[in-house]
Amino acid sequence: MSTELDLSVASANIQAAPVKAPTQTANEMAAKKAAKEFESVFISEFMGQMFEGISTDGEFGGGEGEAMFRPLLLDEYSKQLTAQGGFGLSQAVTRQLLQAQEGPNDRAKSKN
Repeated sequence: MSTELDLSVASANIQAAPVKAPTQTANEMAAKKAAKEFESVFISEFMGQMFEGISTDGEFGGGEGEAMFRPLLLDEYSKQLTAQGGFGLSQAVTRQLLQAQEGPNDRAKSKN
């Protein structure tokens, strides 16, 4: 009974919340930083798939320790790759973030 009440209260809160349109940012650096972080996570996941099939056992393997710390190593690899230019994904993401935050008047001006 209390679950039904909780759900009805939650749905009422959701329906009452106003939907906000994206606001334009004056800080292009914040968009660039978010795009670089996104690219770093993308590269980390990409590399994680590459290293997934590599065994950590064997003569020169690191065993459980290597398996445990491999994600941290891949995160650092991805940060270094992104700092050196990465895959070029961050420029496209930055452009799309800024474009999504433009108003209709700003889009018309940029097309001219």
